[in-house]
Amino acid sequence: MTEPPEYEISIFPAPVLRQEALAVVAFDDDLRTKVDRLLARMRSSGGVGLAAPQVGIGLRILVLNHTGEEGDELVLVNSTIVKLSGPRDSYEEGCLSFPGIYGEVMRPMRCKIRAQTVSGEAFEAEYEGFQARVIQHEQDHLEGVLLVDRMSPADKLRNKVALDNLIHDYKQAVAKAAK
Repeated sequence: MTEPPEYEISIFPAPVLRQEALAVVAFDDDLRTKVDRLLARMRSSGGVGLAAPQVGIGLRILVLNHTGEEGDELVLVNSTIVKLSGPRDSYEEGCLSFPGIYGEVMRPMRCKIRAQTVSGEAFEAEYEGFQARVIQHEQDHLEGVLLVDRMSPADKLRNKVALDNLIHDYKQAVAKAAK
């Protein structure tokens, strides 16, 4: 059996990135396949996290590996942030849906989430530091909130040309596909 093609990352301003993701209701082999493919795409892209909407799947699934070490993967299904706490910290974030664009984002250093495993088991957990930041970033994708919405005004201005280029390239790709 051949491997399915790798998921393609949706690039800003693709409309799917602005849509709120729907809850997963079927915890089956199809979900496990989606998760495996999300993890593979995250790894091959060199990312530390990936949300299903970033590959055009409007479901509440996110995968992350804040260390990059094999075995440190975390899969969250139907996740919600229950509580944000701790001091807020600014850190330069990037995003696979915004290639080459980085911006300072202020986030709390701790988060408590409620989620399900890939088999549907409910759990709550608390995370801190960089892992909490990655979870918050990927959770934003499930709500249709993007890096550009969170970055500082100075970084929006600094990235204006790159953002305009992404919009231009997207419009050209859509026009070409319509022909």
